[in-house]
Amino acid sequence: MSRYYVGVDVGTASVRAALVRQDGQIKHMAEEPINIWEPCADHYEQSSEDIWSRCCSTVKRVTQDIDVESVRGIGFDATCSLVVLDRHFLPVAVNQTGVQERNVVMWMDHRAADQASRITATKHRVLLGVGGVMSPEMQPPKLLWLKENLRDTCWREAAHFFDLPDFLSWKATGSLCRSLCTLVCKWTYSPSDGWDDTFWSDIGLEDLMENSYSKIGQQTCCPGTPVGRGLTAEAAADLGLIQGTAVGASLIDAHAGGLGVMGADVTGHQLPCEHHPVSSRMALICGTSSCHLAVSTQPLFVPGVWGPYLSAMLPELWLNEGGQSATGRLVEHVVRGHAAYRQLEERAEHSGTHVYSYLNAHLESMSADAEQLTARLHVWPDFHGNRSPLADQTSRGTVVGLTLSQTLDDLALLYLATLQAIALGTRHIIDAMRAAGHDITTLFLCGGLSKNALFVQTHANTTGLPVVLPAEREAVLLGAAVIGACASSDYSSIQEAMRRMSRIGRVIRPNPELQSFYRRKYAVFLRLYDHQKECVELMEAEAV
Repeated sequence: MSRYYVGVDVGTASVRAALVRQDGQIKHMAEEPINIWEPCADHYEQSSEDIWSRCCSTVKRVTQDIDVESVRGIGFDATCSLVVLDRHFLPVAVNQTGVQERNVVMWMDHRAADQASRITATKHRVLLGVGGVMSPEMQPPKLLWLKENLRDTCWREAAHFFDLPDFLSWKATGSLCRSLCTLVCKWTYSPSDGWDDTFWSDIGLEDLMENSYSKIGQQTCCPGTPVGRGLTAEAAADLGLIQGTAVGASLIDAHAGGLGVMGADVTGHQLPCEHHPVSSRMALICGTSSCHLAVSTQPLFVPGVWGPYLSAMLPELWLNEGGQSATGRLVEHVVRGHAAYRQLEERAEHSGTHVYSYLNAHLESMSADAEQLTARLHVWPDFHGNRSPLADQTSRGTVVGLTLSQTLDDLALLYLATLQAIALGTRHIIDAMRAAGHDITTLFLCGGLSKNALFVQTHANTTGLPVVLPAEREAVLLGAAVIGACASSDYSSIQEAMRRMSRIGRVIRPNPELQSFYRRKYAVFLRLYDHQKECVELMEAEAV
């Protein structure tokens, strides 16, 4: 009988499931949307019941034409959103209106920006593990916001606070064991020392220490470890699988993408990372937002970059995680908000292509050296703050070089300048990580934006590094399946499962003729932030 694994990926706006063969090839894939509520600025909410329902329906769809006895394991990954349940494991509202269905504070919710700043101001030692700055996208500030703003409703009723990946593992197995991936990366947990009592008391959340931290996690395990006794009878019925099917300890979605690409055999591709350890590779998972993942054998502290996290992705290796809070979302915002967008839609539809494919072709028609058309147009991409390496959530987007023209050509150039800005942001993160001791020589890309040829080539040109694209383009789903395969004991380790299930598809190399252009472009890029801060300081000084 063939052996299969199921990977489930809960992204920002949809749930996807894949049925994956033992060699890493995806046999079937299904996707369904999930609801997002935005009650006010910077507040984004979802429903855990809605998410689980979509997990079940997509898994049933991908396994409908096989004998489910052949499914050896299942793995879940998800965004690092916060799920709140009461003592009966029922949803608790995370909003002022008391709508119980909306019990998830999304990863990109920035309602807790003030709480994050106050936590940073404590200068507590745990902050060394998050680049010295607490992000509103992490769980402690979100928890503090709930306590300060919904004390008599949410905070009083809540008995369980889950990271979304751990909620899915619990829903599947009934086990409250939490993955080190989530607790270490988003909750300040230390694999060696556990929870730090002084941190929680210093920030005003000492009540979470009750009952040995039962509300946020008492038991932990490495990603891919078998959770509980596998699928419970109820979860198996919901998913259309067999009770007892192995469930791997879950991952944050970006980290699943890292597993799906970083372990591929590069022999014969003339890449600088060949014959070197996995620490010479960076995984860039680029979708709505982007994450930059690199591992090391020793802890490396990078200002403004999260980590180092021990065993958060790969056992006994330290993980650093850079990121950009808005990338795919930024591109969409810039393109859809332009006056020429309707014209772009009409032309793309007439030509039978996607709008971004049309824009890429349009840029080529404008010039053989299209990338250099932005010599006088520059973008600072922090429309949703800077996650890394500046860790400045007050940073805002900047566009320099606009004219009164609003033609399709202008839209194409602004789109190009935005892609370049995102790639320059990646270079900024790599420079910071190299300065701290990382030896990054090759980029491994996956996620929705990696399907955009211009986005990929711009990253190669901007960073001066070769970019590897996986043979299986849905690498995040593959990574989720990898932890299911590891839990099944069909492989001896995550590393073996990664090596056997992932393969290289294409290699994109930098264009040496553009090296000088991007060196100058990068210098301008760095000045944009300085000028922005100077303007803010001037306005604040004048106000005083």
